[in-house]
Amino acid sequence: MSTTTPVAPTQVERERALDAALSRSERPQRASAATACLAFAWRAMRKIRHVPEQLIDVTITPVLFLVMFVYLFGGAVAGSTDEYLQFVLPGVLVQAVLFTTVYSGVTLNTDMTKGVVDRFRSLPMWSPAPLLGAAVGDLVRYVVAATVTIVLGLILGFEAGGGVLGILAGMALLALFAFGLAWVFTTVGLLMRSPSAVMNTGFMALFPLVFLSNIFVAPETLPQVLEWFVGVNPVSHVVTAVRGLIDGSASAGDILLVLGEAAALTAIFVPLTTRLYRTRG
Repeated sequence: MSTTTPVAPTQVERERALDAALSRSERPQRASAATACLAFAWRAMRKIRHVPEQLIDVTITPVLFLVMFVYLFGGAVAGSTDEYLQFVLPGVLVQAVLFTTVYSGVTLNTDMTKGVVDRFRSLPMWSPAPLLGAAVGDLVRYVVAATVTIVLGLILGFEAGGGVLGILAGMALLALFAFGLAWVFTTVGLLMRSPSAVMNTGFMALFPLVFLSNIFVAPETLPQVLEWFVGVNPVSHVVTAVRGLIDGSASAGDILLVLGEAAALTAIFVPLTTRLYRTRG
């Protein structure tokens, strides 16, 4: 009897066999830019779904600020809490949403420090998709913060002269400005070394802009230098436009000014963020 010893396949034969096995099915089509962005927007919303505690800042903080300022300072500032509620609610609405934009940079920095961004870079997709998708997903947080503020205000007795359409228009304009401002903090998120540094830097930058604005007091009651700063402060411009839309007295100039500032922020910081995202390790 003769026996034959099996011959082990060579490296080339193994590679050919592997290629043949992989080529039996069609290669998946590469995702379009829009599809990739929507996938990352859905990722941002799923993170909220699995960790709903992320919404504490956009649900509790507006309630605290509105109740505290109306009932602690309303009588001293406006003579009555009802009158001050009419004045301050649109401002607290703007404040609640703008503070939320800081977390865009915090989230991106967290992905950077954990190595998630390196995995995204290795995927065959449009490279800015994770950035744009996350920014679109953050719009949900802006809507939640705005809705909580408006609903609480209506419960407390706020009267919107512009009706439902005015409220929706104010929320939409605010969301557009917040979308542009969020790119500033994504840039900060790519420059800082830790999420806590991004958060501290973001709030340090926002606090002077928010409190030195026309959110809580009328500018004409301030010293001349502060009144000038409030007048050129972009946050004041947003508050004026949103306040006008909600009470039905907005001017086209106020709205166009906010839209222009939102477009400028987006035009400057989207390319800067994208460049940093591609080059920063």
